[in-house]
Amino acid sequence: MLTSRLIKQLTYRSLIASLLMAQGGHSDTFERPKSHPHLAFKPLQALAKPVNLIQTTKKLDKKKAQNLVWKLPQVQRKAKEIEQLSKGSIRVASIVDNSPTPEAPYYAVRVFENHPDKSKITIYWFRVLSPSGIIEPLDLIQDEYISLKKWNPERL
Repeated sequence: MLTSRLIKQLTYRSLIASLLMAQGGHSDTFERPKSHPHLAFKPLQALAKPVNLIQTTKKLDKKKAQNLVWKLPQVQRKAKEIEQLSKGSIRVASIVDNSPTPEAPYYAVRVFENHPDKSKITIYWFRVLSPSGIIEPLDLIQDEYISLKKWNPERL
């Protein structure tokens, strides 16, 4: 048993050593063989490069969806206006009411007035599409979600 393990280790080590030595003698760029132009050879260094998964898979979570809505200039203006008119007694807040499902792939975000008596009055509804992060406000008159470009809550 010990000898078979030793033989396996020596075999694997010699194979790895010969691959590394063969690779060391070549440059990092290879030409395609003329007989098979569809084949491309890659050096071992290129195959061993780490992949940054954080950059390739951006995930929209509940907090990011809520922050995207909260940072909208229209939402910030309305929040300041309400807080100034109420002399600070009414605060504006937001909450994520629904998370994405296969049937509804978006976060539903509600912006509301938070009154001292603990009552909450909704100001705006949004949906934030997952995973793209596209924000669509609810047009209460037409009862449908519209693009941010069409949305004009101040009616200016």
